[in-house]
Amino acid sequence: MAAYQAAERPAPLVPKPAIARRGRAVLRDYGGRGRPVVFVPSLINPPMVLDLSRGNSLLRWLARQGVRPMLVDWGVPDRDARDEDVTAHVEQLLLPLLRTLDRPPVLVGYCLGGTMALAAAAASEAAGLVTIAAPWHFSGYGPSLESISALWEQAQPTCEKLGMVPMEVLQSGFWQLDPARTIAKFERFGRLAPRSSAANAFVALEDWANGGAPLAYAAGRQLFDDFLSADLPGQGHWQVAGAAVRPESLVCPSLSFISTTDRIVPAASAPRLAESRELSIGHVGMIVGGRARDLVWQPLADWLCALPATR
Repeated sequence: MAAYQAAERPAPLVPKPAIARRGRAVLRDYGGRGRPVVFVPSLINPPMVLDLSRGNSLLRWLARQGVRPMLVDWGVPDRDARDEDVTAHVEQLLLPLLRTLDRPPVLVGYCLGGTMALAAAAASEAAGLVTIAAPWHFSGYGPSLESISALWEQAQPTCEKLGMVPMEVLQSGFWQLDPARTIAKFERFGRLAPRSSAANAFVALEDWANGGAPLAYAAGRQLFDDFLSADLPGQGHWQVAGAAVRPESLVCPSLSFISTTDRIVPAASAPRLAESRELSIGHVGMIVGGRARDLVWQPLADWLCALPATR
C-alpha cells in the first residue's frame, strides 16, 4: 500500500472537447467517423476507465477503427442534485444529450451505465445498443444482497443528511466482496519494479477505482432500495419516460457482453439481449484487462461497423 501511495503518476490525459451539455453532464467527442456511438459510463467511479491511458483507451482505439465514439461525462453532483435518482439521470441528463445529435446514436453502456443505456434505448430512437458487464436482473446478486442491504442500512441515515452517497460507502462494499483478493493485489504490486509498465498500469487503474464523485442521494437510494433490494428493472417495473423498460421490447439491434467471472456484476444479473457473448474476463478486465482488446474491443468494433447504414 505504501508503494502504491508513493508511486509516480503521469500527467492525466486531457479531456476531449465537449460538444453538448445538459446541466453538469457533457458529451465528449473522440473523433473518428460514421454514426455517433455514445458510451454511457456508470455513475460509480469516473468515466475515464473508458479512456484510461494512452496505451489503454477503448475510446481512442475505436476512433481509429472507423467508429465515432463519444463519452458521457456525468460531472460532479452537489447538494442541489440530491433528488436526482438514476431515472432522473436518464430522463434529465442522458436523453437531452442524445437529442443534440443529428441522427440516432448507438448506445454502449458499461456497468450501471449499461442499465441506463438500456433504459435510454427503450425511451428514444437508437441505432443499436451494447451493454458491457451491466446489471439488469438484480436478484441475480444472490446471497451477496444480504451484505449489500446491511451496508446501506448502516450508511443511509448519514447519506440522507449529506444529500449524497460518498464513494467510500460504495468502495467499502466492493472490498467486502473479496477482502483477500484486495490485499493480494497490493502484495503483488509491491513486488513489481517501480515505474515498470505493469506498475504504471496498476497505479492508473487503482487511481480510477479509488476515485470518483459521490452519488446524489436519490441515485444511491434508488440503486440500493429499488434496484438491488426490489429488483424493479428485472421485474419489469422500472419506468423511464412514462413507460416500463423491458429488454425484450427493444426494436434496435442489441448485444450484451457478459463475464462469467465478474464479482461486481454477476453473470446471473446481466440482461441477455438479441445477441450475447459470455467471457471469463472479470469486470474491469472487460474494458482494460490484458485480454480486453481481443475479447471485447475488436468484437465490439466489428459489430458496430457491421450495423446497417442509416441516414
